Amino acid sequence: MSPSDIPLPRFPPAWRWVTEPIWRIERAFGRAKAEDRAEDDTRLRIFFVLAIFTAAFLTLAAGAARTALFSGADHGDLEGAPPGARADLTDRNGQLLAADLPHFGLYYDPHENWNPDEVRRVLGPALPALSTDRLDRALKADRRQYLIGGLTPAEKDRIDDLGLPGLSFQPEPKRAYLMGPTAGQLIGFVDRGGVGISGAELALDKTIRADAGKATVPLSIDLRVQAALQDEVEKAGTNFRALDAIGIVTDVKTGEILGMASWPDFDPNNIGANPAANINHVTSTVFEPGSVFKVFTLAMGIDSGIANINTVFDTTTPLQIGNQKIRDDEKSQVNLPLWQVFTHSSNIGAARLGLLAGGDRLQTYFKSFGLYNAAPSELRESARPLVPAKLSDNTVASMSFGQAISVTPLSVATGMNAIFNDGVYIPLTIRKLAPGEIPKGRRVVSEATSRTMLDLMRLNATLGTGRGADAAAPGYSVGGKTGTAQKAINGHYAVGKRVSSFAAVFPTDGPMDAQRYFVFILLDEPNPTKDTGGFAMGAQTAAPTAGRVIERIAPILGVKREAVVPVVAPPNAASDQ
Repeated sequence: MSPSDIPLPRFPPAWRWVTEPIWRIERAFGRAKAEDRAEDDTRLRIFFVLAIFTAAFLTLAAGAARTALFSGADHGDLEGAPPGARADLTDRNGQLLAADLPHFGLYYDPHENWNPDEVRRVLGPALPALSTDRLDRALKADRRQYLIGGLTPAEKDRIDDLGLPGLSFQPEPKRAYLMGPTAGQLIGFVDRGGVGISGAELALDKTIRADAGKATVPLSIDLRVQAALQDEVEKAGTNFRALDAIGIVTDVKTGEILGMASWPDFDPNNIGANPAANINHVTSTVFEPGSVFKVFTLAMGIDSGIANINTVFDTTTPLQIGNQKIRDDEKSQVNLPLWQVFTHSSNIGAARLGLLAGGDRLQTYFKSFGLYNAAPSELRESARPLVPAKLSDNTVASMSFGQAISVTPLSVATGMNAIFNDGVYIPLTIRKLAPGEIPKGRRVVSEATSRTMLDLMRLNATLGTGRGADAAAPGYSVGGKTGTAQKAINGHYAVGKRVSSFAAVFPTDGPMDAQRYFVFILLDEPNPTKDTGGFAMGAQTAAPTAGRVIERIAPILGVKREAVVPVVAPPNAASDQ
């Protein structure tokens, strides 16, 4: 029987189009062999193999082309962004603050290693961050184990070069903070899954996720301003051995936060190094601010019309209200006009103004300044104030000079921005605004009151308790108000424990629509030094610190140093009434 006579096997009809060509080729091989034509047999077999490979290649090529052209996984479709991906964070000038950088997790598979003792001996010293207990458990396990994550490409290469069998790497997302502790609390951090936990990472989490791979997210801070502020705050905290020290710089017109510092500082790359430093005291801690609150009290009194800068108050005798006796640190021998109540930082005078206004009016203005609510910032850590439940005369008098109410430094900054922003309240923001964008706000005091308060701030920085700030930044028309408050601990004011602060605005001169900046410095329980003559109040600690900040950031912000113009006291000042 010849090969051509061999019957085809019976296959279902659907398979015949595949099997019939194969059997025809096989019959051709048989005929070539029967006719003793071996070369034809070899050619046919080579041709057959070549045809199979060609068909396979064309099939794979067609599949690849289909995937590339029709799968939708092109670069314009960002649905392919990895889970947990986040957009880069930058400062207002485009300087990179936070980014997703390639990192790797390290794994060990016992089935691929025959010498675990060598792995223990070599890997442990090469990777000190790896827990010895975790390594030992992995070496004794019977399946692949995770050892450590967050390895940089350089660390991965170094471990890979050890040539240890059983070790492997797997890419994993990790957020990197390129400036380390610079603006650490403000920037915040994310969890392992790329979800914002604190700071801007939490406040802008939705935007940062949505813009992953598309655009950067610029913050309002200026890295140069931030670095100067943070440096001076750290120096002050260290020099005065304070528990904490904070600082904030804002653009008065736009409400943009240009710098925010909380010392001890915090590195979001290493969140476990000092958990206590994770707290942003600017936003999360409330303080009785002391005499800086007189800015609010005087703005209330002047704007409501119950007093002007020359209204005279009895400051020669302590103010007795029930069991409370209010005194001044320096006893005045004469009654003082309101502007001198401010420059002498008289508690008696401020308390009398508050009582003259009455509790309802005082509370209405304080609420309009935002002091009865958490500061309306994007930052979720913004804490609510501690406000009195009832407005007795004692409470009204105490609130007037910054006691009996506790607020965050962020609330102080937001309220004072309103007073110096032509009287318009706008929330502070950590978002960079478009050039020329001025947020709409609500009026809380008149333009005239705003101008008067700027002048009073300048008076105090040249003739009053804020001279330390003006001396540290001559030529920038600095205005400011000191604050020193006893700390309330367990319901009682602790002897020798205080909060010292200074609120500054510059430049105070120029038209009301001129560009201005606000600086607030606070030290929690500062200690006196030899240079301060044994004192650690706002005038000796926070005021010079604010002045040094202004001296460093004014050129960055485009504020020009001008010739120093002597400040003259108001002509109708009373001197011996």
